[in-house]
Amino acid sequence: MSESTPGHVSNLEYHVLLAMADGPLYGYGIKSAVETESSGALMPRAGSLYRVLARLITSGLVVEAEAPEPESPHPGRARKYYGLTEPGRSALAAEARRMRETAALAEERLGTVRSAR
Repeated sequence: MSESTPGHVSNLEYHVLLAMADGPLYGYGIKSAVETESSGALMPRAGSLYRVLARLITSGLVVEAEAPEPESPHPGRARKYYGLTEPGRSALAAEARRMRETAALAEERLGTVRSAR
Protein backbone atom coordinates (compact mmCIF):
# COMPACT_ATOMS: atom_id res chain seq x y z
CA MET A 1 0.00 0.00 0.00
CA SER A 2 1.52 3.27 -0.99
CA GLU A 3 0.20 6.68 -0.10
CA SER A 4 -0.79 7.46 -3.69
CA THR A 5 -2.50 4.17 -4.51
CA PRO A 6 -4.05 2.48 -1.51
CA GLY A 7 -4.28 -1.28 -1.99
CA HIS A 8 -6.57 -3.91 -0.56
CA VAL A 9 -6.74 -3.85 3.21
CA SER A 10 -7.49 -6.80 5.48
CA ASN A 11 -10.82 -7.13 7.25
CA LEU A 12 -9.30 -6.00 10.56
CA GLU A 13 -7.50 -3.08 8.88
CA TYR A 14 -10.79 -2.05 7.23
CA HIS A 15 -12.60 -2.04 10.58
CA VAL A 16 -9.75 -0.12 12.26
CA LEU A 17 -9.90 2.53 9.51
CA LEU A 18 -13.71 2.59 9.75
CA ALA A 19 -13.51 3.15 13.50
CA MET A 20 -11.55 6.37 12.90
CA ALA A 21 -13.77 7.68 10.09
CA ASP A 22 -15.56 10.09 12.45
CA GLY A 23 -12.37 11.33 14.07
CA PRO A 24 -9.36 10.30 16.12
CA LEU A 25 -9.68 7.52 18.69
CA TYR A 26 -7.38 5.92 21.23
CA GLY A 27 -6.56 2.21 21.25
CA TYR A 28 -9.37 0.96 23.50
CA GLY A 29 -11.88 3.15 21.64
CA ILE A 30 -10.74 1.61 18.34
CA LYS A 31 -10.93 -1.91 19.81
CA SER A 32 -14.47 -1.30 21.11
CA ALA A 33 -15.63 0.19 17.79
CA VAL A 34 -14.17 -2.75 15.83
CA GLU A 35 -15.95 -5.26 18.08
CA THR A 36 -19.26 -3.38 17.87
CA GLU A 37 -19.15 -2.58 14.15
CA SER A 38 -18.15 -6.14 13.21
CA SER A 39 -21.00 -7.50 15.39
CA GLY A 40 -18.43 -9.29 17.51
CA ALA A 41 -16.84 -11.14 14.57
CA LEU A 42 -13.57 -9.31 15.24
CA MET A 43 -12.26 -9.03 18.79
CA PRO A 44 -8.67 -7.84 18.42
CA ARG A 45 -6.25 -8.29 21.27
CA ALA A 46 -4.08 -5.33 22.18
CA GLY A 47 -0.95 -6.76 20.54
CA SER A 48 -2.76 -7.45 17.26
CA LEU A 49 -4.43 -4.06 17.25
CA TYR A 50 -1.19 -2.16 17.82
CA ARG A 51 0.59 -4.18 15.11
CA VAL A 52 -2.20 -3.24 12.69
CA LEU A 53 -1.95 0.40 13.74
CA ALA A 54 1.83 0.33 13.25
CA ARG A 55 1.34 -1.13 9.74
CA LEU A 56 -1.26 1.50 8.89
CA ILE A 57 1.03 4.27 10.16
CA THR A 58 3.95 2.90 8.12
CA SER A 59 1.66 2.77 5.08
CA GLY A 60 0.71 6.42 5.57
CA LEU A 61 -2.97 5.66 6.18
CA VAL A 62 -3.01 6.58 9.89
CA VAL A 63 -1.12 9.10 12.04
CA GLU A 64 -0.83 9.77 15.73
CA ALA A 65 -3.27 12.59 16.38
CA GLU A 66 -4.26 15.10 19.01
CA ALA A 67 -7.06 14.16 21.38
CA PRO A 68 -10.32 15.46 19.85
CA GLU A 69 -11.16 17.37 23.04
CA PRO A 70 -9.46 17.91 26.35
CA GLU A 71 -9.28 14.57 28.13
CA SER A 72 -10.51 14.07 31.63
CA PRO A 73 -7.81 12.72 33.92
CA HIS A 74 -7.54 8.94 34.16
CA PRO A 75 -5.12 6.60 35.88
CA GLY A 76 -2.19 5.20 33.94
CA ARG A 77 -0.32 6.45 30.93
CA ALA A 78 -1.60 9.19 28.66
CA ARG A 79 -3.73 7.88 25.82
CA LYS A 80 -2.36 7.94 22.28
CA TYR A 81 -4.89 8.94 19.68
CA TYR A 82 -4.85 7.82 16.06
CA GLY A 83 -6.55 9.39 13.07
CA LEU A 84 -6.97 8.85 9.35
CA THR A 85 -4.85 10.62 6.78
CA GLU A 86 -6.33 11.57 3.40
CA PRO A 87 -4.81 8.40 1.88
CA GLY A 88 -6.41 6.50 4.78
CA ARG A 89 -9.82 7.95 3.91
CA SER A 90 -9.22 7.03 0.26
CA ALA A 91 -8.24 3.46 1.22
CA LEU A 92 -11.36 3.12 3.38
CA ALA A 93 -13.59 4.43 0.57
CA ALA A 94 -11.90 2.16 -2.00
CA GLU A 95 -12.35 -0.90 0.20
CA ALA A 96 -16.01 -0.04 0.88
CA ARG A 97 -16.54 0.30 -2.89
CA ARG A 98 -14.75 -3.01 -3.56
CA MET A 99 -16.88 -4.82 -0.97
CA ARG A 100 -20.09 -3.27 -2.36
CA GLU A 101 -19.18 -4.41 -5.90
CA THR A 102 -18.24 -7.90 -4.69
CA ALA A 103 -21.50 -8.21 -2.72
CA ALA A 104 -23.51 -7.09 -5.78
CA LEU A 105 -21.75 -9.71 -7.92
CA ALA A 106 -22.49 -12.43 -5.36
CA GLU A 107 -26.17 -11.41 -5.16
CA GLU A 108 -26.39 -11.40 -8.95
CA ARG A 109 -24.88 -14.87 -9.25
CA LEU A 110 -27.06 -16.24 -6.47
CA GLY A 111 -30.13 -14.75 -8.13
CA THR A 112 -31.11 -12.78 -5.05
CA VAL A 113 -31.28 -9.47 -6.98
CA ARG A 114 -31.70 -8.52 -10.61
CA SER A 115 -28.67 -7.24 -12.48
CA ALA A 116 -28.59 -3.49 -13.12
CA ARG A 117 -26.00 -3.97 -15.85
